[in-house]
Amino acid sequence: MSNRRNLLKIIGVSCLSWILYPYKFVLSETKKIINQNLTSKQKEIMFNEGTERPFTSELLQEKRKGFYHCANCGNKLFSSEAKFDSGTGWPSFSEALPGAYHCAKCGVHHGHVFDDGPSSTGKRFCNNGLCLLFIPET
Repeated sequence: MSNRRNLLKIIGVSCLSWILYPYKFVLSETKKIINQNLTSKQKEIMFNEGTERPFTSELLQEKRKGFYHCANCGNKLFSSEAKFDSGTGWPSFSEALPGAYHCAKCGVHHGHVFDDGPSSTGKRFCNNGLCLLFIPET
């Protein structure tokens, strides 16, 4: 009977941890909150590798020339010249700036890299728009 009770406790704690997971922000030495104004959704994505709903990012419609920066530390990640419409519902880029993906400066998560991008690179850097700041060329 006590083995069964212990098993039920373990299952209960495991289930509870999955329910509370989005509200826990795991920070390591390589991931630090620099921008104190980040929303809880931005923190969930950047520090717990969450994702935003597809087709909700305002950056999907961004067509101006400029650069996309990390919303946490401001590191320059992508050029607008590498942006393309992947049809997936998230801002997508064919290449990152050197040392930029999974921000080289603060280590946070922005999205994923897939091997189904344009023929020029074959890569698709699929990003959560909430984690990017667009700064247009002046």
